[in-house]
Formats: sequence, structure tokens, C-alpha cells
Amino acid sequence: MASPRLETYCCPNRDAATQLVMDFQPEVFCGVCIGSASVSLLLTILQLLPKKGQSPRKMPKASSSSTILLLISICDILGGLGVIFRSSIWLGFPGFIANISVVNGTDVWPSTFCVGSAMWIQLLYSAGFWWLFCYAVDSYLVVRRSAGLSTIVLYHMMTWGLAVMLCVEGIALLYYPSLSSCENGLEHAIPHYITTYAPLLLVLVANPILFRRTVSAVASLLKGRQGIYTENERRLGTEIQMRFFKIMLVFVICWSSNIINETLLFYLEMQPDINEMPLKNIRSAALITWIIMGVLNPMQGFLFTLAFYGWTGWRVDLKWRKREIPWESMSSSTAGENAYPAPVNYQSNIHDSKKISTTDSQQTDEAISMLSEGNTSSDERLTRSSPIYQGW
Repeated sequence: MASPRLETYCCPNRDAATQLVMDFQPEVFCGVCIGSASVSLLLTILQLLPKKGQSPRKMPKASSSSTILLLISICDILGGLGVIFRSSIWLGFPGFIANISVVNGTDVWPSTFCVGSAMWIQLLYSAGFWWLFCYAVDSYLVVRRSAGLSTIVLYHMMTWGLAVMLCVEGIALLYYPSLSSCENGLEHAIPHYITTYAPLLLVLVANPILFRRTVSAVASLLKGRQGIYTENERRLGTEIQMRFFKIMLVFVICWSSNIINETLLFYLEMQPDINEMPLKNIRSAALITWIIMGVLNPMQGFLFTLAFYGWTGWRVDLKWRKREIPWESMSSSTAGENAYPAPVNYQSNIHDSKKISTTDSQQTDEAISMLSEGNTSSDERLTRSSPIYQGW
């Protein structure tokens, strides 16, 4: 799982609250992390592989939304691999990890492994948070027809740049001036926790707002496509809204325990003695949420694929085939049929106006399809209701 307490544990003079959770059933905790991350990893890969009898997912060339969804899954997969590797070393070589607690020890490899593995996990999950924020931004830009292939470069720069900058800055402030001197006060730890949880809180606050505005813009697009708002279009807008709701629901389920746990541990740190009897319930709640984090954090990858694509099935097809996008073939055939100029200027003007209307409708259909990607029924309804499909 991902928690700033993992970096804090690398300090030999760690605080009492961190020591409390890290010493609570470490074998059970590592086993839970390995089991949850392994199941999530296998199911996520299974979800992403093409299935027999189904066409591979392929989005319009001007879309960056499908790329962002794939990058979110990749971040979760690599983060899960880091959780499995770190927990396996902790579980298989307890003596190696015990050397981290030795102040002024001569063996630097335990501390190097501790810091490196914790940074790997934090960096990838933080990048996943930033990509999820970019997905919300891109969804809104898509319906506003302001997104395309050029925006994915900006998303890469923002996501990886901010994730690396915040991770390095937080670690540097935590371990300043050295590993043996960190955690002498909250002034070391608080900046590290802020840089860790800033992208998480950004997704919790900003994404619902962006998703809500996107849904409103989708409704306007569907109404303006043909001037009417049919039952199919209303159902398609509801499905897009439900998809956004599922994404935020998965995010809240997987990471709310981290916020609760961190709040409880910070409260314990501020007490003179965390072992006092009045604090027993708080200690128990902190330990329970610590185990819950070990289960839910690595499961985010698989749960996100369910929110993105739904359950794709078990029958894997490793033969990749390019799926023809309905509006591409139909628009090309329409363009071929109408390639000849009209003999009268009046008919040519009519043809130009129809061409403009067809282009606008095509852009609208592509925008809606990007948001409902992975939903076969939505794609079929969209294609049947498209003016291009109807032979405009």
C-alpha cells in the first residue's frame, strides 16, 4: 500500500505513531499487501487484454482520453509490483529490514532499499492521481472540442514533472540533513505528508466539479446535435454520468482509509504518551485502518478498470486486430460520394452546409464516444443515431 509512513519508517529515530503501526503484525500486514496487490495485478492485466469475440478498444485518433486511462492502469500495475517486491523482501528477510533501526549502522543497503522502494510506490501512485486529474480535465476539454493529441504532451509534462518534483521535495525535507536526523520534529514530517497527499486531495475536490461540468456540457451537445433530446440520448448522458460516479466511488473507497489513518496517527503523535489507556480506541482504529489500507490501496488498479470498461470477461484473445470505427468508414464513403461538385451554385451551397453539419455532428459523436468508451451499447446507440449513419 502507499503511505508516507513508509518513508518515515526508514528513519532510525522514527516517531512513536509510525513505530506503532509498523510493528503491528508485520508478517500479517506484508502478507495482506502481497495478496491484495497480486490479485489486483492479475485481474487488471486480464481486464486490459483483448477478449475473444470482442473488438479491441480503439479510440479516434484525436482522442487522448483512452491513452490517459491506459496510463492510469500502468501506474497502478507498476505501483502494485513495487508493493509486492517491498513486502516480499520485508517478509522474506526480516533481519535485513531490522538493520534499518540501527542508528549509525555501517550497512547502507537496508536504508537504501527502504527509501528506494517507498519512493517508487509513492511516485507511481502520485502519478496515477495526477493522471486521474488530467482525465477529468481532458473529459471537459473534449466536449468543449479543445482537446487532441497535442494536449497529451502537456499532460505528460504536468503529471511526471509534478509527481517527481513533489516526491523529491518531500523526501528531501523529511531526510534533511540525513537519515539519522530525520523525524526530530513535525517540521520534517508535515511538508512530506503535504506533498504526498496534495494530489490525492486535488482529485477529491476538483474531479467531481470537472465531472459535473462535463456532464452538463454533454447534455447540451446531445440536445444540439439534432435539436431534440431523445430517450437514447438521455440514457447515454446518464451512462456517462454513472461512469464518472463509479470512478470517484472507487477512488474514495480506496483512499479514504489513508486520510482517516493519517489523521488518527497525527493525533497520537501530538500526545505525550500514545500508550495511555484513554487512547486505546484511537490506537485500535489506527491499526484497523492500517490493515484496510493494505487491502484497498493495491486494489485500485482492478477496481478502476471495472469503472472504466466494466467486466470484460475471461476469454483472452492475444491476436490484436484493428477495429474499424463506424464513422470513419461512413464519413469516407460519404466524402467519396459527394466528391463531385454540384452543377449549380445553389446545390453547391446546400452541399457545403450539409458538409459543415456533418463535420460538427461527427465531432460531437466522437466526443461523446470518447467519454463512453468501453460501453458497447452506448457506442451502438450513438452510431445508429448519428446523422452520418443515417446517410447525411
